[in-house]
Amino acid sequence: MYKRVLLKLSGEALAAGRGFGVDALFVNKVAEEIAEVARSGIQIAIVVGGGNFFRGVAEQAINMDRVAADHMGMLSTVINAVALQDAIEKTGLYCRVMSAIAMHQIAEPYIRRRAVRHLEKGRIVIFAAGTGNPFFSTDTAASLRAMEIGADVLLKATSVDGIYTSDPKKDVHAVKIDEITYMDIIKRGLKVMDTTAVSLCKDNNMKMIIFSMREHGNIARVIAGEKLGSLVTA
Repeated sequence: MYKRVLLKLSGEALAAGRGFGVDALFVNKVAEEIAEVARSGIQIAIVVGGGNFFRGVAEQAINMDRVAADHMGMLSTVINAVALQDAIEKTGLYCRVMSAIAMHQIAEPYIRRRAVRHLEKGRIVIFAAGTGNPFFSTDTAASLRAMEIGADVLLKATSVDGIYTSDPKKDVHAVKIDEITYMDIIKRGLKVMDTTAVSLCKDNNMKMIIFSMREHGNIARVIAGEKLGSLVTA
């Protein structure tokens, strides 16, 4: 259904419920799923979060300078990106990590034209270090990169199976929303993505699907057009 997609993976998801660090077994399963989709001819770019190591807005950073804390969060995403790259390459596919913060020994610098060329050659590209700027989340980085590479859709894989009226982990009366607009997300104050990311997608008419990555095969199913999770449109 789609030719080029951007997949947003949260750091917490890569921890697979452990709270901290990377669950190697779960990362390998995700890599196999991504490889299966890539072999079908779909061009895949990935943005990874770093919340399983450090978040600039988390409690552990409450007394830190926000800029320093955000830089630590960006470096956390690089750890996750390298772990995912290793798992993907073990499936026999080529994968490139491109970092918004220069670290030549570990990753390529992010250059838009080079990223698009990698995708055209059938390589999987992982964007690390967010946007490279403090005060911007990896959700905003995912929205920005999706626009820059001309992705057909932004896929956000989370631990829940879509958008709810409130946090389903805390509220048993939370109701799932199958379709919603970006403006409604802002008006209702739903914690789907940060407001900057939501506004960026709305202004550039980027379609987004939020779905659960807990069930094996969901990435392939949502790319194939199966109705999973929640659809967000401008």
